[in-house]
Order: sequence, then structure tokens, then C-alpha cells
Amino acid sequence: MTADTIHPERKLGLLKGISMIVGTMIGSGIFISPKGVLEASKSVGLTMIIWLGCGVIAMLSSLSYVELGTFITKSGGEFSYILKGLPAVLAFLYSWCSVLVLRPAGLAVICLAFAEYVASPVFDACGPPVVFVKCLAAAAIILITAINCYSTDFAASIQVVFTVAKITALIIIIIGGFIMMGKGEFYDLPEGFTGSETSGSVIALAFYDGLWAFEGWNNLNYAIEELKNPYRNLPLAILIGIPLVTVLYLLTNVSYLAVMTKRELLRSATVGGLWADRVLGVAAIIIPISVAMSTFGATNGICFTSGRLTYAAAREGHLPQVLSYLHIRKKTPVISLIFSAIIALIMIIPGEISSLIDFFSFTAWLFYGLAFLSLIVMRFTKKDEPRPFKVFILVPVVMLIISVYLVVAPIVQNPDLGFLYAFLLIIGGLIFYFIFLHFKVQLPCMEAFTEFIQKFACVAPSKYKPPDHSKDNKL
Repeated sequence: MTADTIHPERKLGLLKGISMIVGTMIGSGIFISPKGVLEASKSVGLTMIIWLGCGVIAMLSSLSYVELGTFITKSGGEFSYILKGLPAVLAFLYSWCSVLVLRPAGLAVICLAFAEYVASPVFDACGPPVVFVKCLAAAAIILITAINCYSTDFAASIQVVFTVAKITALIIIIIGGFIMMGKGEFYDLPEGFTGSETSGSVIALAFYDGLWAFEGWNNLNYAIEELKNPYRNLPLAILIGIPLVTVLYLLTNVSYLAVMTKRELLRSATVGGLWADRVLGVAAIIIPISVAMSTFGATNGICFTSGRLTYAAAREGHLPQVLSYLHIRKKTPVISLIFSAIIALIMIIPGEISSLIDFFSFTAWLFYGLAFLSLIVMRFTKKDEPRPFKVFILVPVVMLIISVYLVVAPIVQNPDLGFLYAFLLIIGGLIFYFIFLHFKVQLPCMEAFTEFIQKFACVAPSKYKPPDHSKDNKL
């Protein structure tokens, strides 16, 4: 197989595309502790408005990404979009932060949550041993990575199954809540906006909390080269997936507040478990199973897209080229998937990495903002290039402003040493950029190492293949 013929295969249809978005967005949080927004807003009515507002922001962001994804049909998400419209160093910094910290840390945290929830019923009230939880989390990372290395189609099919399972669980919660309301149980729902928070800065931070529940809205853009009919399926997957998640989040919160008071919701460590005990009785085991399936599905989505980001950055020369090699028969980015898994496994060892996610999470909106800026810039610098989908220009402008605020707000409202760590990570990225990309310094052993990996793993260099315009229908 030559570099002229090997390329990612388009295995993802509309259903699998929707599952990549929805299945990653819906994690364990909505089942365990969806209280951050309520804690900040202090009222039921304002909580619902903030959840709806977060859904609108995710939708507007996604519309901008539809234009970017159908205009730049290369995998890699923000990396490819920033690289196309802005200086290459900014794209490198995105791949540097995401590949080395954000993505592996996210994978490790979710796998630890999965392991904790699976192991808890097996042990007594003291909880499972830390070593056991870490070993189970490591096993989950290895299993999911192996699945993604084996087959793109199989990994996407698993994502469909777990997405359907978690949606079904949320529908059970929603229906159960409405049944309880039909019996006259409303608890604090009738309070409406009583006691609402009036501080603009606090409300803004409530939005910040809510938006993290929508993380994953851009997942499909990372694998656009593997999406069938991208000009049709990317917009449809986003237009179906994000409103679906928004409605599910809103109605699930209504159901929770119909079964318990605000005080109980804020104090409960497992909101879904408390709801199940009160409504489902002996069938309450459904919720722990749903949480385990939800976290496993979200982990699969993160693993899938992490490999594609690493692959895309390496193919453009921003990471070692061997990370862009595909398996000769499976056409999967096995080296980049294994690389991401190794970093995640290392992060599991200390275990206390949730704070690491908090320190660097604000940088996500920094890079989203750069993607929106790239879209705006390319409207002027590449205005003559055809665009299958064109969003109203005010949409990315508004999202750029929101992104800037979401980056600045946590730094101003709650200065923390963690932001210094993020700054140092970016400085470290700049040093590596100038050494290895600007001055093109080559490690003497890299060629021999690449040749060894190529033979050992049965991988080969890949080439970008644009969508077939004769088969892919434009909108």
C-alpha cells in the first residue's frame, strides 16, 4: 500500500455521526451531580434559562463549525481551522495543549469515574480500593483503545449502542418525573424565579459551568474525513444532536426538581441515584448501570476524536510523522490512538488530575475563539473560495466575543495558580515550535524509530483525500 492510496475510509453515516456528538456530550454529570448551574443561579426558573442559553450557545458555535467543516474537509477540528486561516504557531499550540494534556486528562478522568461507579457496588460502604479503581480505569482505556484501533466502524457502532442506552435512561427519568407531577408532586418547581441570583458575574460563571455539560458538540468535526456525505451529514448531525441534548437536559432537570427539593439536589452526591430510589424502587439499579454505560460511551467518543486530532497534527508536520500513519488494512490511526492512551495511562497513576482539567479547561474556549476568528478572517482572505454552507457573519462574531469572555472571566473572578501552569504549558509549546518547526531540528534517531514502528505495527504514511463531489451532495 503506497502513500498515494492509503487514506481514512468514510465509514460514518448520519446515525453514527449523531452518536459521536450526543454520546460524547452526555456523560455521567447529568446522572450524578447536575447541580453547578442551580447552585449559582439559586432559582429553578433561572436555572432553566441558563441551561437553555447554554444549548443556544452550543448551537451557534456548531453552526460556525458547519461552515468550517464543509469548507475545510480535513480532520482535526480546531487544529485544521486555525491552521488554514491564522498563523501556524497558533495551530501548533492548540495541538500541543490538547494532545499532551487536555485530551488524555479528559480520557483519564472519565475512565476513573467509570471505574468508580462500576466498582462501588462490589465493595462495602468503605468504597473500592484506590488501586483497584485505577487498574479498572486503565483496563477501560486499553479496551477502548484496542476497539478503536481494530475498526472505525466497530467503534462507531459501539457509540450508537451506548448513546441509545443513555438516551433511554434519560427518557425514563423524564417520564418518571412527569408521572410524579401528574400525582401532584412538584416540590420546588412552582417557585419559579424566587431567590434568583442577581450578580451578573455569578450568572456568567453559571453559564460557564453549564457549557461544560455540552462539551463534545464539535466532536464530529475531528473525524470529517471519515464521514460519509459530509456536506449533508455534518449539518444534519449537528442540527439533530444538539437540540436533542438541550431538550433532554432541560426535561431531566425538571424531573429531578419534581421529585426532590433544591436543597436535596444540591446536597446529593448522586442525584440520579436519589431520584431512582424515590421513583423506581427495586428497579433503581437502572441508574448506576446507565451511569456506567454513559461514561463508557463518552470515553469511547473522546478516544476516537483524540486519535484523529493527533493524526491530523502529525500529518501536517506539527507532531512526529509516524503519528499520522494508518494501519495498512484497517485504515485506523493506531499509532496516534496508542500514543494518546499511553499519556492517559500515565495520568491515572497520580489519580488527582481533576484539578489539572480545571486548570486547563478555560483554554478550550481560547481555541474555540481562535477557530471563530479564523472563520471571520477567511471570509475576507479567502472570500472567493466556494463554501457549501455559509453562516450569518454575526454568529461567529458573537461567539468570538463570548469565547473571549469565557476565557477572561474565570481568571478575573477566581485567580488561581493553575492559570500560571497553563501559561507555562503554552510557553513550553512555543519553545518546541521554534526548535522543531521553525528551525526544523531533526532528532538523529527519528528515522530509524519511524521505520521500526512502520514495520512492527503494519502502518504506512497516509494522504488526505477530499470528498467526492460527484457523490456528496451539497446543501
